[in-house]
Amino acid sequence: MQDLPLQPGALRDGYGRVARDLRVSVTDRCNLRCTYCMPAEGLPWMAKPEMLTDDEMVRLIGIFVGLGVSQIRFTGGEPLLRRSLVDVVRRVAALEPRPSLAITTNGIGLDRLAAPLAQAGLDRVNVSLDTVDPQTFKRLTLRDRFADVEAGLKAAADAGLTPVKVNAVAMRDVNDTAVADLLQWCLDRGYELRFIEQMPLDAQHAWEREQMVTAAEIRERLGERFTLTPLPDNDRGSAPAERFLIDGGPATVGVIASVSAPFCGACDRTRLTADGQVRNCLFARGESDLRGLLRGGATDEQIAAAITGEMAAKLAGHGIDDPSFVQPDRPMSSIGG
Repeated sequence: MQDLPLQPGALRDGYGRVARDLRVSVTDRCNLRCTYCMPAEGLPWMAKPEMLTDDEMVRLIGIFVGLGVSQIRFTGGEPLLRRSLVDVVRRVAALEPRPSLAITTNGIGLDRLAAPLAQAGLDRVNVSLDTVDPQTFKRLTLRDRFADVEAGLKAAADAGLTPVKVNAVAMRDVNDTAVADLLQWCLDRGYELRFIEQMPLDAQHAWEREQMVTAAEIRERLGERFTLTPLPDNDRGSAPAERFLIDGGPATVGVIASVSAPFCGACDRTRLTADGQVRNCLFARGESDLRGLLRGGATDEQIAAAITGEMAAKLAGHGIDDPSFVQPDRPMSSIGG
């Protein structure tokens, strides 16, 4: 890697937002078939030559760090399916300045990998889990793997990847009436729960606003069993979740209103896909090809220029409420969460 002078704050867009949080998709493959994400038969996965190698990925992450990124989150698909993930984490943890490192996973295989990942330098983990009813889990994911996710969560806590966070999507007529049960389950085990509104990122393009369970509905359901007290807005920063004390605290629950009350004005994220494309927004219709630059012999400075150019073009918001909104061609599994 060539030396690139540190340029903190270089990833500033036209609206004054600065990207400090990089989401890195390490694979588009997944071992679940969540019905709101992809069809039962799966998707056409990226061919291995299309994907970034470990060296390419670490080099690109290093350039992002040089441009001021201070938080890296590894995503997928299912990131634990990348066999070299522990080594990638170790190499990224060795970068200077060292970024904080997190992962978003479905938890399958985490019982085996939590300790090695923590030893490699991983700081935090978020596990996607929409229900604690094994039968509902099986219907939703088309896999009978709830016990594996449960074991993965426990292993993450035992490995010190705390606070262990759980991400959940509430879906109408699927799990919306059981959100309080999920919260109680997390409270009993010391996990922090975050509910996320379902977004139009499914491979089937079947998302309908009318079927989405809103943040307001989630809060109402939780309020039937718990007393929720909003934390001050100044505690939120650029974090997407509106957080609430539960029954006076200290435990909290978060609700992310990605659609009904978007947080685009405070967004500090950018994304790198498994095939080396940089995206300035989860819902962007375009992206810049860093893999082509890498394999064409570009210098770090040339790659950095492509990244800063992509970020400068970031729109004010995702535009879901705009009549002209068009869902991205890539599904969530290909973009990375």
